[in-house]
Amino acid sequence: MKKLLLAASAAALASGAAHAESHMSEVKIGIILGFTGPIESITPAMADSAELALTEVNDSGMFLDGIKLVPVRADSTCVDAAAATAAAERLVTSEGVVAIMGADCSGVTGAVLSNVAVPNGIPMVSPSATSPALSTAEDNGLFFRTAPSDARQGAVIAEILKEKGISSVAVTYTNNDYGKGLADAFAENFDGEVTLSAPHDDGKADYSAEIGALASAGGDALAVFGYTDQGGKGMIQASYDTGAFDMYIMGDGMYGDTLFSEQSDALEGSIGTSPWAQGEGAEMFDKVAGDAGIDAASSYTRESYDAAALIALAMAKGGEATSEAVAANLMDVANAPGEPILPGELGKALEILKDGGDIDYVGASGVELIGEGEAAGSYRYYTVTDGAAETVEFK
Repeated sequence: MKKLLLAASAAALASGAAHAESHMSEVKIGIILGFTGPIESITPAMADSAELALTEVNDSGMFLDGIKLVPVRADSTCVDAAAATAAAERLVTSEGVVAIMGADCSGVTGAVLSNVAVPNGIPMVSPSATSPALSTAEDNGLFFRTAPSDARQGAVIAEILKEKGISSVAVTYTNNDYGKGLADAFAENFDGEVTLSAPHDDGKADYSAEIGALASAGGDALAVFGYTDQGGKGMIQASYDTGAFDMYIMGDGMYGDTLFSEQSDALEGSIGTSPWAQGEGAEMFDKVAGDAGIDAASSYTRESYDAAALIALAMAKGGEATSEAVAANLMDVANAPGEPILPGELGKALEILKDGGDIDYVGASGVELIGEGEAAGSYRYYTVTDGAAETVEFK
């Protein structure tokens, strides 16, 4: 009987060890983006780009003795803080993710950070949350982003308008942290007159009243700091229908191929900005993304690839696939000194780190993190011509 008990115990231990080994061979990374909501047309390419980086790490065979990184998607909705918080809680409590690539829109990102990430010690790397308010959020060193703050975008837009001789604008912004933050940053830097700065709500069928007030205030152009699939699009359509404005200035949330093509007549000659990069890293990303069937020119694809890559490389630098390793090492792998690393070179980076060397992750977006995980970043200034965005210059 004793031998049978010992045999049973040995079998149980062996089974437990096998289960633990199997469990530790996979580590989950959350990818929380607005798969529904006002930017749903651009999030699939963002998620695919993040997962491309994780696949590249896995395929290299160089990550922490064969541990596989498994992406787990969740819907932030972009605008519903309660839904985003619940989705993030599921990622942490049910799925057991050790880090989060996301969230996307600034309001839901702040909610996930304060309600889920900080209480559970989970690092977040957002590819697109740009509100200046996130720069001073209480994050316990857990929040990073690969897109620059709208404090800089507001200054860039103001500079462009000065160059173009536009001296008065009306401003409409989506009624949340992102929209208000960008509108305020623009107003602080614009030398001309803001005739009226007014919020709009997403999800409305009719924006004629909002456009009427802006048209009455006047201005050489209408600045639209909204979302490409929601209120921002509705505001431009209402303006075009009534002839209120014929020149639009768009923030990064309005960048979208679908918008440009569907409203090509209304937007002809209009201008906008979006975080973007040029150079060898951007060119390499175009290639690796194209080979994977991903639209590299879509918004925030570069930043999403970089966010996921940084999570993986920080764990490799720390020698363990844990939340603590990500938080402690992400700034180190993102910045000099070290061997510059471009898209498609994550296996090379892992080999350098395994040998005790240093890397400087340049990535697809020219990553340089400053301050508390802030991205320095650059912006693409474009015009809309024949239903498509054409680059003017990078700023």
